[in-house]
Amino acid sequence: QVHLVESGGGLVQAGDSLRLSCAASGRTFSMGWFRQAPGKEREFVAAVTWPSGRMAVADSVKGRFTISKDNAKNTVYLQMNSLKPEDTAVYYCAAKNAPVVLLSFHSSYDNWGQGTQVTVSS
Repeated sequence: QVHLVESGGGLVQAGDSLRLSCAASGRTFSMGWFRQAPGKEREFVAAVTWPSGRMAVADSVKGRFTISKDNAKNTVYLQMNSLKPEDTAVYYCAAKNAPVVLLSFHSSYDNWGQGTQVTVSS
């Protein structure tokens, strides 16, 4: 089991940027981000899998959010630009110590962080 620790959330205004980080306690091949807004289901945001380096990004954030992974640090980042009020949610890091085929499926991952709150005011 891999322990995941997220950081970087906070309260920002619309149009601002934030960078989320997720550090894993051990080696992971696949890492990603999901989010859950109040009263809504958890939804996929972005993910990356190795060794292929294949990435996936949700249409709702494409062009604004970028995912990257530092394998040496077992850390994944989510750079969020041009934030909108609808991006407000708890953001969860997910990981699996194996390549993942279905990057956007939460069932593809077996390790989850506690979540970090992102609030975007209008």
